[in-house]
Amino acid sequence: MHAHRRLGPLLLAVVALVVYATTTARAPAEVKLEPIKFADFKARLAKNPTKAKYTIVDAWASNCAPCKENFPHLVAMHADYGSKGLEVISLSLDDREDSRALQSARDFLKEKKATFANFYIDEDFGAGFEHLDIGAIPAVFLYGPDGKELRRFTMMDPDNQFTYADVDEAVKALLDGKPLPPEKTAKTRGK
Repeated sequence: MHAHRRLGPLLLAVVALVVYATTTARAPAEVKLEPIKFADFKARLAKNPTKAKYTIVDAWASNCAPCKENFPHLVAMHADYGSKGLEVISLSLDDREDSRALQSARDFLKEKKATFANFYIDEDFGAGFEHLDIGAIPAVFLYGPDGKELRRFTMMDPDNQFTYADVDEAVKALLDGKPLPPEKTAKTRGK
C-alpha cells in the first residue's frame, strides 16, 4: 500500500511534465515583421544563420492583391520543406513611412501564420525594387547556402509569368539533390 502512495505524486509529476511538454511544443511561434537595411539583408543571406541548404525570399507588399493571393504557397513551402533545409523569408516592400501599410502587413502575416522570418526594407520607398532589380511584385528569389542567387521568378515579362508551382518544382529538385529544372518560358508553358 505504501508503494501506491509513492506512485501517486510521481505519476502526477509525470503527467504534468507530459502536459507541459505537449503544450509547449504546440505553442505557435511569434509572427514578427522586422526592419532591415538591404545591405544587412544581403549579409544575412550570405551568413546563412539558420544553416539552410537553400533560402527562398518572397518579395511582396500589403497592397499587392496577387502577392497576398499567392502567399499561402509560401506558408505551405515553409511547412513542407522547412525541415528539409529550406529557409523561407518574406520581404515586404511596403513603404517604411506608411504605418498603416506596415500594420496591414503585420496583420496579414499573423492571419496567415507566417512563423518564418519576415522583414521590410528600412530604406526610402522603392529602394527594395531597385536593389532587387525588379519592377513588379510578387517576385521570388532562390538563394544557395552562400547567399548567391540561383534563380529569380518575376512578373517582368508579360508573356512569361511565373507560377508558384514553378517555384515549388525548383525547390523540390534542389532539396532532392537534382539540378534546377530549365526555366519555363511562354513557349514551354503552352502559350
